[in-house]
Amino acid sequence: MNLKMPILVVAISCLTGLTIARMDADNLINSSFPFGGLTNEKIVKGLKEALTLGTKASADKASKADGFYKNPIIKIPFPKEAKEMEQTLKSIGMESEVNRFVKTLNRAAEDASKKAAPVFIDAITKMSITDGLKILKGGNTAATEFLKTGTSAKLKVEFKPIVKASLQKVEITKQWKPMVKRYNKIPFVKKMNPDLDDYVTTKAIEGLFKLIADEELKIRKDPKAFGSDLLSDVFGGF
Repeated sequence: MNLKMPILVVAISCLTGLTIARMDADNLINSSFPFGGLTNEKIVKGLKEALTLGTKASADKASKADGFYKNPIIKIPFPKEAKEMEQTLKSIGMESEVNRFVKTLNRAAEDASKKAAPVFIDAITKMSITDGLKILKGGNTAATEFLKTGTSAKLKVEFKPIVKASLQKVEITKQWKPMVKRYNKIPFVKKMNPDLDDYVTTKAIEGLFKLIADEELKIRKDPKAFGSDLLSDVFGGF
């Protein structure tokens, strides 16, 4: 009986098994370190740090006095649907009231923005590995879009009561709904939404996300400027 053949078969089988095991190990390593040797956990940790920095900076900017009012990028204007009304009010000597009204819209947004940070932090802490990989592989504002999806509804709930309270400080605000209703009764005019609280709340949230997107771009463009080795590692190669 020739014993060499079974031994050869066993040897080949062992080598094949070792090769497959090695390939499986390589695949496991590659799946655990998909971006330049970074673990998934490190990627998520870096993204959480970036979002925490970005949201804090944005909320601080938005919530300070004139954070909206003197920032042309996010300043809330007199509702564009009411331009004709704005011009009419100015033409009858109410320009100062209109300006005061616009300032109040922005003050309301600034007041509401003080409530933003906890909402953002809650969403950031819930970020999964899948979320993190999508964000890192996404566009320049992928992290901002992640936050927008996860927080917009909650921000609206938090912001609206504050906006409403702030808007009541100005007399023209109290006259807004009846004024719009009267205007909407004029034949052939484009109807306006009298819900000023909703208008300001929506604009406040839009403004905040514009600031967050700007912060995200800064971090992606120059992570070293933020003095964090983690940010440099995660964003340095992208």
